[in-house]
Amino acid sequence: MREAIFSMKMTKKLLIANRGEIAVRIIRTCREMGIHTVAVYSDVDRLSPHVLMAEEAYHIGPPPSTESYLLGEKLIEIALQSGCQAIHPGYGFLSENADFARAVMEAGLIFIGPRPETIELMGSKTASRKTMIDAGVPVVPGSKEAVQSLSQAEEIIASLGGYPILLKAAAGGGGKGMRVVKTASELSRALEAAKGEALKAFGDDTVYIEKFVENPKHIEFQILADQHGNVIHLWERDCSIQRRHQKVIEECPSKILTPEKRMEMGEIARKAAQACGYVNAGTVEFLYDSDGSFYFLEMNTRLQVEHPVTEMVMGVDLVQLQIKIAQNDPLPLQQDDIHPRGHALECRINAEDVFNNFVPSTGKITNLQHPEGPGIRVDSGIEAHSEITRYYDPMFAKLIVWAPSREDALQKMLRALMEFRITGVQTTIPFCLSVLTHPEFRKGEFTTRFVDLYWDELKESFMDEKEILDVLAAALACYRDTTRKFQTTTPQDGAAKSISPWKLRALPR
Repeated sequence: MREAIFSMKMTKKLLIANRGEIAVRIIRTCREMGIHTVAVYSDVDRLSPHVLMAEEAYHIGPPPSTESYLLGEKLIEIALQSGCQAIHPGYGFLSENADFARAVMEAGLIFIGPRPETIELMGSKTASRKTMIDAGVPVVPGSKEAVQSLSQAEEIIASLGGYPILLKAAAGGGGKGMRVVKTASELSRALEAAKGEALKAFGDDTVYIEKFVENPKHIEFQILADQHGNVIHLWERDCSIQRRHQKVIEECPSKILTPEKRMEMGEIARKAAQACGYVNAGTVEFLYDSDGSFYFLEMNTRLQVEHPVTEMVMGVDLVQLQIKIAQNDPLPLQQDDIHPRGHALECRINAEDVFNNFVPSTGKITNLQHPEGPGIRVDSGIEAHSEITRYYDPMFAKLIVWAPSREDALQKMLRALMEFRITGVQTTIPFCLSVLTHPEFRKGEFTTRFVDLYWDELKESFMDEKEILDVLAAALACYRDTTRKFQTTTPQDGAAKSISPWKLRALPR
């Protein structure tokens, strides 16, 4: 009853418990809804765009997230003191922390997300697998319980028919605490490493075992569910272009799904949401095998980074729907009302050196120019002269395009990437350009192994440093010769002026 009373409140003021591009994204929707926003910031984010855009902003601590953005009690205190009715967690940080969601609601605030018990259930990979199995949702064959010892792991692997297998953190996500094990000799070390990484990342060293699906696609379905029992899906996103289990390029819809398979998977996704009593926006993720079989992977109980491709194709604002659902509004859409249009692609623009094993690149932005034009959207958390530090995720922007067809969307994305100007840090733009022009990507038949299979080959197609310097030297010499050749004298002041040969071509003969 307490939860229902809180969810009946109207949101007039909302605190965003996040930073960067997702905070900017939420502020924009709130402005359109007439909701005032409160931002929070660490020392290094004092002049960040989300801070300058919000109506109010409060300092929460030093740069490390454990001393700032992960301080749930402090965030709730600021929300109450500033007169907020709700908190939106965005993604990352505390967005899938059941204790935080519970504390928000106990403080009399609306949590823009699912119920705490649902976050808890789906946050445990072992508990969520059991729930899905009981609901008849297909899951990757694996252990039903957490692995307690090496001998138990060996028994489970034998029951699955042997190697390869995948060790996964029960409380994790984003590739943390995950290890592929191909032989028995690797198991002991991999188990120790997975447990250690899981403990460091999530404070929980529990791991479980799945049969390793060697060459799948990663297909996820966007779910919306209200507090009145209505559950719909908004089609799928293909998120198979990944490196180290982190998505880099996403698209909607998937090129390889037939209408029949889409309907089947969509209904399974709805069943999964109903099985855990889901409310608000969420994502059901599947591994899709080459034979057309698919398996439940996990459910993300929050807004996804790649949500804009769904918004572009479906013509909806998912953040707006999240807020309305949290206020107890019924869904304005039924499944039969979903009418997708065209194709959308998203490239994550990360501050990473793609030629040096994707290591993070930090520094001050010295020049920034976003691409523009019809069907182009940039969700960004930086501006010219912003500084990208080592403290947070290296993703600072997302480039999203929409066009009537996949081929048109690909061409638009290529044009937009080439117009994206940023200096001061290395970015994933060269990587995205090379992927989008690869024949396997163009055909849509790529899998999660794309980077492992093709990136070394693609890197070789780029000029090395010496070649780049040679080209620049040649261009400089050509420029100097050209400007000397076209030097003229103006009749007005007799001063020597340099006129571009491109401009001369347009002069009347």
